[in-house]
Amino acid sequence: MRLILLLTINILLSALPLRAGEIIVSEGESIHHALRQAREWRRTADPRCEGGITIHLAPGRYYMNEPLFLRPEDSGTAASPTIIRGDGATLCGDPRQQHTQLWPRQGMERMTAFDAESRTITIPTPPAEVLQAKGLEMVVHQRWAIAILRVKEMKVQGAQTVVTFLDPESRLEFEHPWPQPVIGGERGNSSFLLRTTEQRDGIEQLVIIDGASHVSFEGIAFEHTCWNRPLHRGHVTLQGGFPLIDAYKLKEKEGLPWDSGLENQAWVERPVSAVSVRNAHHVNFNGCHFQHLGATALDLIDQVSDCTVGGCRFDDIGGTAIMAGSFAESPREVHRPYTDLAERCERITIHANTIHDVSNDDWGAVAIALGYVRDCTVSDNTVSTMNYSGICVGWGWTSHDTGMRNNRITGNHVSDYARQLYDAGGIYTLSAQPGSVIAHNLISQPYPAPYATNHRGFCIYLDAKTDGYTIDDNKTYPYTPTGSRPIRRDEIGDNHPGPNLIFKQ
Repeated sequence: MRLILLLTINILLSALPLRAGEIIVSEGESIHHALRQAREWRRTADPRCEGGITIHLAPGRYYMNEPLFLRPEDSGTAASPTIIRGDGATLCGDPRQQHTQLWPRQGMERMTAFDAESRTITIPTPPAEVLQAKGLEMVVHQRWAIAILRVKEMKVQGAQTVVTFLDPESRLEFEHPWPQPVIGGERGNSSFLLRTTEQRDGIEQLVIIDGASHVSFEGIAFEHTCWNRPLHRGHVTLQGGFPLIDAYKLKEKEGLPWDSGLENQAWVERPVSAVSVRNAHHVNFNGCHFQHLGATALDLIDQVSDCTVGGCRFDDIGGTAIMAGSFAESPREVHRPYTDLAERCERITIHANTIHDVSNDDWGAVAIALGYVRDCTVSDNTVSTMNYSGICVGWGWTSHDTGMRNNRITGNHVSDYARQLYDAGGIYTLSAQPGSVIAHNLISQPYPAPYATNHRGFCIYLDAKTDGYTIDDNKTYPYTPTGSRPIRRDEIGDNHPGPNLIFKQ
């Protein structure tokens, strides 16, 4: 039946007269070839470019054994954009890695001790079959992040077992002071689980847009990508799913000129994404569906402006659904108050998207993450079911003027967040962002995370040095949206906030 349907669709498409600037791609044909055809039309100033070029993808699954790469030569113009459109077309890679949790069989177990000097974690002794298993990973709860550590050795000492780990993740986990597992927290020690990973490397990226502007994706599904990093290097993060590549605590004369109390240094890299955009403007995603993706779904990385993500759906995402702006990745040290980054990501609109079931593989990832940005709008999105925070805007942990400003978080509905990790917020901000607004949002109470080591879950969390925001007419509810009420001041967390916050709650 499916074959008959596809044949019928292809016959109908072939019978239609093609308008100028239209390219039809059928299932089994090359999207890369279609893009090359459009590029040649632009190179030769073909009359078919007038009014724009539309690449129509017929219904079907298009397996990507390499990413679709859009270059500067693929750029359209305001009068002649490039549109890749599909109704029932899916760009897909490999199903992502599957894990088998060995111990405990369900949930997590509290660790007994964490020793940074010996680089060990002590746990209750697992069953014999677990001790004999090969290729074990330990997933470690770190309050607002997780670590995935490849097990090197387990030494049984009666009822307790001391676990050591492979490098580089062992070094990173034990040298950097935040985050780390907590022993003796308000709600007990940090937790862990032991598991194996069945599948090895697979395709991580479906589309890379680098330098191509005036491009739109409409009605396309992006499905199935892997996340290969933990298999080879483990995964130790600073926050928000950003892996550490080097980190340590300042041991002598703690502090730096811009922060006298700074105790650590860290360099991070950006998580891989199924679809990425950089060095581009007017790149839009409308009515697309992102699902079953291993790490970040969609990332507007650097030097991007005037882009829109609208009316899209995100389901079953391993990491963050939508990311934008710099997070001071390496070679920059992440804690410096940079002043040149916000202008590199501006006028981004994330509007009317539905985001559900994210941060499944990296619990420290979020639904929407904007770093150093300005003049950006996150509005009327429905965000639900995530293990850490919901909508996050800002980076840097600084009161200095970094150029972040005029960011608007309005009309969103955020629910079922902080399912595993605390120090979290339904809406979460960092650093000074003058002229910014958090208004008219509906935010549920945080989920009662079973393994959190503290009680720091908030509807709105104005974290480290947040300033310049007006907080107005936001509502919360404990069980159903119909019972909503204004968010109380004690439901808004703050961490050394600035003096220019305006509360109208």
